Amino acid sequence: MFDDSAKLFKALSDETRLRILALLIANGELCVCDLTATLQLPQSTVSRHLAYLRKSGLVRDRREGLWMYYSLERKRGFPETLVGFLTENLLQLPEARADQQRLQSTSEANRCA
Repeated sequence: MFDDSAKLFKALSDETRLRILALLIANGELCVCDLTATLQLPQSTVSRHLAYLRKSGLVRDRREGLWMYYSLERKRGFPETLVGFLTENLLQLPEARADQQRLQSTSEANRCA
């Protein structure tokens, strides 16, 4: 039990992973290329953080053709109180707002899907 909690809190201890979670909370499901463009980070960095979040049980992935899509994991007893806390706190941060604006301003031509 403590091991699972430790993994969860360790996953939440990184700014990039929190930014990814904020984007997934606000938008539901996003492709790796959307996250890469929005966060302005290399694809390998974003993929590494997504793998960490997936292994800790916070996000799930779905393949569609060449693209991988990620969303919050709502199965496995994902605590809704944690989603509420993250929603209330993360989405209000200036960095999260800037990320959301960057995602919205990304033209359809530059998006992968």
